[in-house]
Amino acid sequence: MIHYTLVCDQEHVFEGWFRSSEDFDTQVAGGLVACPVCGSVAISRGLMAPNVQSGRARDEREEASKRQAVMMPDRAQKMMLDALREIRKKVTENATYVGERFAEEARKMHYGEIEHQGIYGEATAEEATSLAEEGIEFQPLPIVPEDRN
Repeated sequence: MIHYTLVCDQEHVFEGWFRSSEDFDTQVAGGLVACPVCGSVAISRGLMAPNVQSGRARDEREEASKRQAVMMPDRAQKMMLDALREIRKKVTENATYVGERFAEEARKMHYGEIEHQGIYGEATAEEATSLAEEGIEFQPLPIVPEDRN
């Protein structure tokens, strides 16, 4: 995993983790990376200090990772997570889940082959990039912490 400091066109700074540099490039090109503050998808990498650690620092990091840590979000973070949860809930309650057929179904709607309706599902980075290049509008469903547990 690669950790990047990211900056949107409104100069909000945030962090992101990606499988590779290519994965970052693909997601940004497909509009899949958005600023958590303003929602802008005009994202670039920010300046970062190199992560150089001594053997002692590495040992301390490994020891710290063994301990259970709980982060208590501040008020603004809690409000943001609550808003993301509400968005996710509204979409899943009012749209049809199409699973891995998301790109295929979105194309059919875009080209008038089937009636337009709200859908959600999964798409690979390549499928998302292709949809964006075809001018097919879509938004990634917000991911909340409990989705990763």
